[in-house]
Amino acid sequence: MTAGDTAVVIPAKNEAERIGLTVGSALDLPGVDLVVVVDDGSTDQTGRVARAAGAKVVRHSRNRGKAAAMETGAEAVRLLDGDGAPRHLLFLDADLAGTAEAAAALAEPVRVGEADMTIAVFANRVKLAGHGIVVRLSRDGIRRATGFEATQPLNGQRCLTREAFEAARPLAHGFGVETALTIDLLRKGFRVVEVEVDMAHRATGSDWRSQLHRARQLRDVALALATREPVVAENLAKLRPRR
Repeated sequence: MTAGDTAVVIPAKNEAERIGLTVGSALDLPGVDLVVVVDDGSTDQTGRVARAAGAKVVRHSRNRGKAAAMETGAEAVRLLDGDGAPRHLLFLDADLAGTAEAAAALAEPVRVGEADMTIAVFANRVKLAGHGIVVRLSRDGIRRATGFEATQPLNGQRCLTREAFEAARPLAHGFGVETALTIDLLRKGFRVVEVEVDMAHRATGSDWRSQLHRARQLRDVALALATREPVVAENLAKLRPRR
């Protein structure tokens, strides 16, 4: 595939401050002629700013979570493709701002046929949401299920062929989507490659909202693993209160 072979999908909630720069940088990527922002129940001007920056915007009237936003974005791309060749799907976080320009390296292995899915490894690490226990849970689960040693298993910056994306559907719920994508595609024989990129997004704080976010990540990753690893399902069952 050549020019115009890749679409960027950006799930976004309340990212009006950064989404414009992210969209602008994404539109400058080689092979990208379409950016779809899924406004996942924002209460600010995320959708308006994204549209002004050149994105196609699809809005969820209420927050439905990351996996649902990814599915909505991919479906919007499919509809816009019509009868044309399906584009590759490059998923980016809304708060990358100008560093989204580094996603060219993430898309290239897929565009030239060397990988079915790439996963970003941030060269300059920040305090990522879900760090520590959630990252270890995801990494260990991926290793047990596939033998693959993921460097940053929760990284949402990924490029996939349309075939790989469809093979992974339905996506795991919420923040379990990245862990499940890696496991499901590796188990089905797709080629998964990590790519180091010079990207950065907003560091996660330590206030109660950040702690709640991590708790949701832990829950979603555990549920994604529970459907793929009997031992995880057994351990979760033991934690349920008895009646």
